[in-house]
Amino acid sequence: MKKAFLAASAAAFALAASAGYAAAQSRDTIQIAGSSTVLPFASIVAEEFGNAFPSFKTPVVGSGGSGAGLKQFCEGVGANTIDIANSSRPIRKAEIEACNKNGVAKIQEIQIGFDGIVFAASASKGDFKLEPVHVYKAIAEQVAVDGKLVANPYKNWKDIDASLPDQPIALAVPASNHGTREVFQERVVAAGCKKAGLPEMEKEAAEKACNTLRKDVVVEIAGDYTETLARLQANPDTVGVFGLSFYDQNRDKLKVATVSGVTPSLETIASGEYPVSRPLFFYVKGEHIGVVPGIAEYVEFFLSDQMAGNGGTLEAAGMIPQPAEKTAEVVADFKAGKVLTAADVK
Repeated sequence: MKKAFLAASAAAFALAASAGYAAAQSRDTIQIAGSSTVLPFASIVAEEFGNAFPSFKTPVVGSGGSGAGLKQFCEGVGANTIDIANSSRPIRKAEIEACNKNGVAKIQEIQIGFDGIVFAASASKGDFKLEPVHVYKAIAEQVAVDGKLVANPYKNWKDIDASLPDQPIALAVPASNHGTREVFQERVVAAGCKKAGLPEMEKEAAEKACNTLRKDVVVEIAGDYTETLARLQANPDTVGVFGLSFYDQNRDKLKVATVSGVTPSLETIASGEYPVSRPLFFYVKGEHIGVVPGIAEYVEFFLSDQMAGNGGTLEAAGMIPQPAEKTAEVVADFKAGKVLTAADVK
């Protein structure tokens, strides 16, 4: 009886998967969603792809954040689910498990290049020379003062460090749906917390002290970088967190901060000198390859020298190219159908 039940379950799953494939086949336009950082790059590639491959429809690219895009991606297989999820962070083990539970077993990871996270203020404001500890002291709900953890007393950047501008503290940071937030939290907030001299406490309490943001001067932005820019325009004292490419496109409105003495640029991020950088990805639903027309061609076009290589279209748009050897490896893995599993990630 147990064997019969398992056989019936397998047959039911196969039938559901087949129905999903058939449904996906009824759609002839690639559907993409996710990271607001990757959005402008994917939009450029989609448009160029439509021009270069007239036999395929131009892919539709949406935003919503890395987490939201991967959630959509993992909802299942079929025409009502997206084909590709853009992400400014690696997919998590729990997300792969959610995908697998919903029948998405063929997850292919495509690393496309690099981006840096920058702090930028209104172009009319003073120069910020930030260290991670400055940012932590500005945004933490509680900080260490005289060896004790107290409610954050800092109101002005100059209160934190005399070298910082005489300007009220106000920050617009990415909300938790953004891949940018994870990198910001790890590379800036957590790094700053380690330097802040917290008193002795249990690990759980220390993690809470490091990761809980104050609400009086910090605004979490769930939308894309245009919403963060609007916040700066509404309150010129605000310091916002952006991707380098967005800052590059808005240099007339924004002034970028140095971090640990390094100015963010294509060169300092590509070399690893700038401390707040990260790889960029998109994830492909293997079940839809060969079903929704053009997915394989889109992936290879995205990774072409023309698009993602040194001197390519995406570098001009602000993406930092990865080494050619890495791109060649990614292309080879994709063509070989290499699948990412929960065992491959932390």
